[in-house]
Amino acid sequence: MIVRIMGEGQVRLADSHLTELNKLDDELLAEMENGDGPGFRRTFESLLAKVRELGEPLPDDALEPSDLILPSPDATLEQVRELLSDDGLIPG
Repeated sequence: MIVRIMGEGQVRLADSHLTELNKLDDELLAEMENGDGPGFRRTFESLLAKVRELGEPLPDDALEPSDLILPSPDATLEQVRELLSDDGLIPG
């Protein structure tokens, strides 16, 4: 799976990591629904850090289609809320 973090680039991420990422995504969704700004920021940063940790960065000149696009690290709760589906940021 190819994941793009807006403003940063792309990483290749094994599908086996989706369960772990979905746990963070579920927490993020709950915090957003509750309007928990500090919790949202903490969990969103953890989610992005986990994607960076588990993913293998693609070269900057690689033009792979992204399977998943995550907001930039400085995205606000309101901006992320606009990008959410019923499943959160990460499907599944």
